Amino acid sequence: MADLFETHRALLTRAVEATAERGFWSAYPETPSGRIYGETAKQDGEAAFNARLGKPFALPGHPADRGTVGAETSPYGPALDIAYPAASVDALIAASAAAGKGWAAATVEQRVGVCLEILARLNRRSFEIGNAVMHTTGQAFVMAFQAGGPHAQDRALEAVAYAWAEMTRTPATVEWSKPQGKGDPLVLEKRYRIVPRGIALTIGCATFPTWNGYPGMFASLATGNTVIVKPHPTAILPLAITVEIGREVLAEQGFDPNVLLLAADAPGAENTKELATRPEVAIVDFTGSNAFAGWLRANLKDAALYTEEAGVNSIVVASTDDFAGMCANIAFSLSLYSGQMCTAPQDVFVPRGGIETDQGHKSFDEVAQGIAAAVDKLLADPARAIGVCGAIASPATVARVEAAAGLGRVVRPSLPIPGFDEARTATPLILAVDASETDTHLEERFGPIAFVVATDDVADAIARAAGAARARGAITAAAYATDDTTLDAAADAFAAAGVNLSCNLTGGIFVNQSAAFSDYHVTGANPAGNACLTDAAFVANRFRVATVRRPKAA
Repeated sequence: MADLFETHRALLTRAVEATAERGFWSAYPETPSGRIYGETAKQDGEAAFNARLGKPFALPGHPADRGTVGAETSPYGPALDIAYPAASVDALIAASAAAGKGWAAATVEQRVGVCLEILARLNRRSFEIGNAVMHTTGQAFVMAFQAGGPHAQDRALEAVAYAWAEMTRTPATVEWSKPQGKGDPLVLEKRYRIVPRGIALTIGCATFPTWNGYPGMFASLATGNTVIVKPHPTAILPLAITVEIGREVLAEQGFDPNVLLLAADAPGAENTKELATRPEVAIVDFTGSNAFAGWLRANLKDAALYTEEAGVNSIVVASTDDFAGMCANIAFSLSLYSGQMCTAPQDVFVPRGGIETDQGHKSFDEVAQGIAAAVDKLLADPARAIGVCGAIASPATVARVEAAAGLGRVVRPSLPIPGFDEARTATPLILAVDASETDTHLEERFGPIAFVVATDDVADAIARAAGAARARGAITAAAYATDDTTLDAAADAFAAAGVNLSCNLTGGIFVNQSAAFSDYHVTGANPAGNACLTDAAFVANRFRVATVRRPKAA
């Protein structure tokens, strides 16, 4: 058995340091370059992905008492036609519980070492995983490579670093000595043991299966819990590859590979509720709708629940000294992955009387038209447009965009990207509404749908945006203003609403982006989620500490 902890100790040490420094640091290069990953890595990854198509997905030793399942279709057109092992909930729970005994008995160093080795191998397979993410979620390849590969791996490493720090905060052994006046002190030897909670369930989402799935998955593994991965039925492959790699490392290190299991299912025949409510399941990580998160809250008993849910992300435009840069930045944020990011803005609040800019006064309509024109410019070239927007993950999102056209005055219609007829595509729909006349913009409308919302003034814009976050949830917010007084007021309002705020973004940083080891993704302080990716609270409740006390031997 290799000493994987020593192999990866330096990386872990640097990751723990990075969680305290909060500056830029990444363990896994985000550029899909042959100079970094190998000259043939791109071709090899694509070939490995293609070799998966139309075949059974083998997971040796994995429960499969229900045969096979799989109905994934690429948003770019073709069916993947991959058959995954299907197991009953009883079989999954039994296998996970049996594997848990050996995993719980492993040392902290052994478990963390296994997690770090899995991440190293995932990184080497980033091109394959990038193709898998692209053809299950609709992300363009570069985003699929980055978000599905290195960025997801960074988030996983961040979770492992926090888990290591929390588990080693308490010493393994200590000599406890209590003075007794003139007599000899009372002396005990105390040993502190990390005790996992049991079986953890990771419920994957359709749009960012690895980026959202890895933090909980690796936090649970590192802290000694076995993990059942329940992918969204339309995005199984990226997590299946992850489970495959994880099981290989576990088996090589002498552990039961069923420490990590795949709960694949089919649309309309999901096993999520049955799995989540089993009494053996002690931890549930969920990314998805408020409705299902609410169901989990109502139906889980003793299990710890960590959620990232839907919200209404807002931008407040008070003034700007770079109108063109502001419009271009907002346009990119609205267009990136066709608004299918949990961090994508939906509402742009603008005073009804307009704003002051470096180009002079701009009316409300001119602000709305400026953003629309920037979207048109960004997406004018179809090849660039598909690279920015990608494809739409679900037909329901396309229908939602079509229905939304009647919710306000159309500033920019949503159109398919020309030349990509086999793909599901839709460019941003931009609507103008008045906050005094409607609240249709306060409902989350997932996909490329944006509202430019007229308000009484800047104070009203801030109040409405922060109020929406408190009531409906929000993960991100942005503000544009040329004076610190307005920015400070926005910062106070959004902090009170539990939202992370970005100010005056006009360059290459966008409100959609969240950097591992620096940004806290979701605060857990509003209805958009009850947990943060990633902080100490995200990992510390995944284990308990049991103490053994005995008199010190003479």
